[in-house]
Amino acid sequence: MSPVDILLLGVIFALVALAARYVYKAKKSGSPCIGCDAGKGCCHCCSTAQNKK
Repeated sequence: MSPVDILLLGVIFALVALAARYVYKAKKSGSPCIGCDAGKGCCHCCSTAQNKK
């Protein structure tokens, strides 16, 4: 493996780790709809997610 390949793998790993951390923190805080800007039950996807709890 060349140094460029190792650098790219490191960047990809860091992005995946940051995304996983974001999802973990959002779920831990009780957000019913992670990707939604509203996230508080005022949109259709958040309202249905809250009703399933």
